[in-house]
Amino acid sequence: MSSTNLLGVPETRLPAEPAVVADLETLTTAEVVTAHPTSSLAWALLSDEAAARGADLEAYAYARVGYHRGLDALRKAGWRGQGPVPWSHEPNRGVLRSLFALRRGASAIGEVDEVERLTTFLGDADPSVLPTLEAQAG
Repeated sequence: MSSTNLLGVPETRLPAEPAVVADLETLTTAEVVTAHPTSSLAWALLSDEAAARGADLEAYAYARVGYHRGLDALRKAGWRGQGPVPWSHEPNRGVLRSLFALRRGASAIGEVDEVERLTTFLGDADPSVLPTLEAQAG
C-alpha cells in the first residue's frame, strides 16, 4: 500500500497481457486492437496514433473505448470505483494511458468538465501518472 493511500483501499493490479505485448512487436496497432478488442493498452496506443496525426475526434473516440475497456478490467480485478491503480505495476499502464489519452482528447475538443474529472481520477489512481505521461508526451 502506498503512503498516500489514506483510505486503506488495496491497490488494484491488472493481469498482464502477454499476447497483446507480443502482437505489438509484429502487427499494426489497428491489427492489435482487432485481435484484442478488450485491451485498453491497444486502444490507448491507437488513440496516440490518431492524436499524432491531428485526428482529435478520432483519438478521443479510441480513448473513450479504451477507458471503458479499462473500467471493465479494473472492476473484474476487484476495483470498486476508488483506490490506487499504481503505474509501477506495468499491466495497469494500459488503462492509465487510456485515461490520459481521453483527458488529452477531451481537452482537444473543449470538454473542460471531462478534463477536470479525468485529472482527478488519474491523480487518485496514482499521483505519479500525470507527470510521467506528460513528460513522455512533451
